[in-house]
Order: sequence, then C-alpha cells, then structure tokens
Amino acid sequence: MRAVTWQGRKDMRVEDVPDPVIEEPTDAIVRITTTGLCGSDLHLYDPLTPFMTPGDIVGHEPMGVVEEVGPGVRDLAAGDRVVVPFNVSCGTCWMCSQGLHSQCETTQNREHGTGASLFGYSVLYGQVPGGQAEAMRVPFADTLPIVVPEGPPDERFVYLSDVLPTAWQAVEYAAVPDGGTLLVVGVGPIGDMACRIALSRGIRVIAVDPIQERLARVAGRGAEILQSGDEVPDRVRALTDGRGPDSVIDAVGMEAHGSPVAEMGQKALRLLPKQWQGTVMTTAGVDRLAALHLAIECVRRGGTISVVGVYGGAASPMPMLQLFDKQIQLRMGQANVRRWSSDILAVLEQDEDVLGVESFATHRLPLEDAPKAYATFRDKSDGMVKALFTP
Repeated sequence: MRAVTWQGRKDMRVEDVPDPVIEEPTDAIVRITTTGLCGSDLHLYDPLTPFMTPGDIVGHEPMGVVEEVGPGVRDLAAGDRVVVPFNVSCGTCWMCSQGLHSQCETTQNREHGTGASLFGYSVLYGQVPGGQAEAMRVPFADTLPIVVPEGPPDERFVYLSDVLPTAWQAVEYAAVPDGGTLLVVGVGPIGDMACRIALSRGIRVIAVDPIQERLARVAGRGAEILQSGDEVPDRVRALTDGRGPDSVIDAVGMEAHGSPVAEMGQKALRLLPKQWQGTVMTTAGVDRLAALHLAIECVRRGGTISVVGVYGGAASPMPMLQLFDKQIQLRMGQANVRRWSSDILAVLEQDEDVLGVESFATHRLPLEDAPKAYATFRDKSDGMVKALFTP
C-alpha cells in the first residue's frame, strides 16, 4: 500500500509499504477513505526529529471502512464506517474509566515517561504506524474506533479523530463562566474549531492571530478579532472592562513566533549528533513560549488558562510569580478523544452542520501530494488552514 513516511527533517515521502495485518485477536484493519494533516504532524517535520526513524508511517486523523476484524472482536464488523481516534486507548483500564484516555495504562510508554501511545507519532508515543495511508491496523477494535452513520460525507465526521475532541476539551477546560468572555490565542485548525464550539454555546469569543485570513474565518462565525501585536493585552483589557477575559485558550504551543532565544536553542540542537538530541530535548529542551506568556498576561485575575497547543520542552521557564499572584488556574493535556466522542457525535448527527465541519477544510488533496502539503502548511502559505488527503 501507499503511505506517508518520515525520512528525515523536513523530508516526508509517499512510499510503498507492507499492508497492515491482524496481529492481535482484538485488531481491525481499516481501509482509509479520508485522513487529515495536523499541526502536530509539523512537530515531527522539524523539532521532534530526534525521536523519529526513517520509514515511520505518520498521521493520526483517519477515517474509513472496516475491512477485516480479528477473532476476538465482538461488536465491530467488516463494512462498518469508523473514525479512528488519535490516541491508542484500550477503553477498559482505570485511566480510561476516568475519562483520561490519553493516559491509558495499557498503552502508556513508561520507558519514556509518556502517556498513551499515539498513532503515527514517534518512539516517545509507541511508534505505532499512522493513518496517512491507504489502510491501517487499529487495536482495541471494540472500544477504540468510533462507528459513524452512512450518508453524510467524510468531512462531517473525520474531525472526530482529533480536531473536534481537542477543541471541545479546550473549551471544557477553559470553564468559561455564564456571561463570560473567552480569548483564543491562535486560530489555526484547533483554535478555529474551539471558537466555533464556544460560539455555538453562546460564549463571547475574542480571537488573536497574526494571519488575517485565519481571523476572517472566525470573524465570519461571530468572533471578535485582534491581529497579533505588542498591544494585544491592552486591547483585550479594553474589551473586557479593564480586567481581561475570564478564560484563555492557548491553541498555539511550541510553534509560537516571538521567542528568539528558544528558537535559537532549537536550531542549535540540530548541530548535535542525533543520539544526543533526544537526551537534550527530554532534559533541557525549551519551548517557544510567546503564546503561553500572552495568555498569562491577558487572562483576568482568578481566571483560567486552557493549554491545548502542544509543548515539548523539559526546562521551559515559566513566570511562576505572575501565575501565583494572579491566582490563575491552568489546565492542559492531550485530548481524551473517547471521553467526548459521544457528545460531539450527537452534534454532528443533527441535520444542520452546526459547526461548519463540511466546509472546514481549505484543501482536499490526493495522498500523493502530502509532501508538498507539509511544506505549504508549515509555511502558512496558499491560505492553508486544514488539509485532508484522499488515499
């Protein structure tokens, strides 16, 4: 089959790889019909390269049709239409029973001190072959895949794999009080969807981003918009009675612009031998924290910050005095997809496309165009906000 593989820093290739096979009685093989390109995939494209191996199959936003199930599978059957969550969770351990599927005890990567395995996401998270491919092996077939109805196009459901539950959890963790205001920092795919979810709940949303095209998308849904700049905290406070928003979502993460020291450190890391790079990143790595520092500066005293943008630094400096003095509540983490999937599916199954998911993607491309799409997405060019691939 054909699949997108990591071959080196900024080197993604579509290659012929072996077809997936049933390895455990509870496995399923899913033929992929649509698969997404995520902002997190860009971390593999560059900063997280020390943890990748040439030939790794990437991607973690797939959906498709079940082609085969193992002998231990009871509830899923060939022909079922499914979305595959990005975290590999068993659904039956203690953590999963608490709704913490991203910390699944069955697939935790204890040797690396990390949580549940993720599809297509480096040795740190299990090195499980991903979903930017013509087919994939899906474990825990009775509890992991999300069965969706026939009829609507893939665009109605594919974001259940990552974008929707990640944005949904971001809004839940933000805990915006009744009548409150939410500031969303960064309106790429996750920030954009978080705006849509919050607006659908009647929450006042202010969005900040450096790219006008992205701001225009959320403004069209009803968000108030501000273009990034030094004066953002003052402008936000001016819109919120001088206090700042009740809650802030950081939907940017380690890719933030405006952190020159951290950027220099990340570039210097590339000069080290690869076997040293991983050790440095997991013990002394630092992130670009401009977006998180902006969130801390903007949020009102006693407010809440929900961090959904991915960070990977082990020694990133934090303004602890400011966090403590402002009495800020901070929540973060990988989305627990199966914790939220039923609630989200109920919204998606309505006749009306409440969240605008069917028109959410800016680019629909054949899988063979994936290497070019990675470069376009990284450069934020050609108006690309969300790309979907057809294998």
